[in-house]
Amino acid sequence: MTTALIVGGGIAGTATAIALQTVGISSVIFEAYPSGGEDAGAFLTVMHNGMAALHEIETDRVVIDASYAANAVSLLDASGSLLEQRAIDPPGRTLTRATLYRVLQSEATRRGIRIDHGRRLVNATVEAGGVRASFADGSVVQGDLLVGADGLHSVVRRLIDPDAPRPRYTGQHVVYGYAAGDRGRTAPDAYHMMFGSRAFFGYTTPPAGRTWWFARLNAAELTERIQPEDWRRRVLDAFRDDAGPAAEIVAATGDGIVGSNSYDIPTTPKWHNGSMVLAGDAAHAASPAAAQGASMALEDAVVLARCLAAHGDLNQAFAAYDSLRREPTEETVGASAQMSNNGTRPPAGPSKTAG
Repeated sequence: MTTALIVGGGIAGTATAIALQTVGISSVIFEAYPSGGEDAGAFLTVMHNGMAALHEIETDRVVIDASYAANAVSLLDASGSLLEQRAIDPPGRTLTRATLYRVLQSEATRRGIRIDHGRRLVNATVEAGGVRASFADGSVVQGDLLVGADGLHSVVRRLIDPDAPRPRYTGQHVVYGYAAGDRGRTAPDAYHMMFGSRAFFGYTTPPAGRTWWFARLNAAELTERIQPEDWRRRVLDAFRDDAGPAAEIVAATGDGIVGSNSYDIPTTPKWHNGSMVLAGDAAHAASPAAAQGASMALEDAVVLARCLAAHGDLNQAFAAYDSLRREPTEETVGASAQMSNNGTRPPAGPSKTAG
């Protein structure tokens, strides 16, 4: 049986392991973090395409059970006036990134897939009949192929192509927080998005009654760690002259405020090389604006497994995967960058309300 070494135990890596198992390919996941993964303080929406990918590998139920529906979105201007209300059709599912990690990893473990935490890849070489991977703890593992699902700052991407482009700073910080109570007074399956005078703000209230929010702030790239209270001050300052509940929501948030630089990767010229291939953010990172990062990673997992099942030769399988996934993901990354750039300006055209 073919054995895959999967570097990265986040969304892309864990879903890839599950998808490969469905086509008869065994795998081991090597996760650098002791548990979970980076950016675990954020929340996200798995859109319809991502849920369809999960359904194909019979993993959608565990995500549905751990999330709540995202059925509608309202767009507001800085004065709080409604610009547009639209349905999210088909609906998505909202949950924290940490929860998505947990349910996918639990499902992988239930299916007998091994996850080794604290295993940070330092090198990998293509050898006759497979690949040899070396880790920071001094261990060496061999397999038939290696999937680089190790995220934005992928080691595998640089091993495949030392000249691969580095992540591009989008010019924005993305900040997340959770406030007690229904501060935004919105339906539990809806998002409110505000084009503020200085920044972009979004919030939603799950059935449990906390208000989940995020902000995108135009600012220089950070080079130091920012404490939660400083993030609060920066977000409050960005919305000090705007109407609407943004300031109230942020002020009511405790210490669980996290923020970071936002990056994307418009294109990665080489997705594969011999016995190594990229998936998820390692291949095509998008800014959060399009809400497609997780869903694209889930689609990668399913398509890669299909291609490996359809082609006996790795080069053919990887080429087929590249041809199917490169164009749609690069288009999404570009669209998300455009949305980020327009994040502090209301959309052009007359205001309208959908029935």
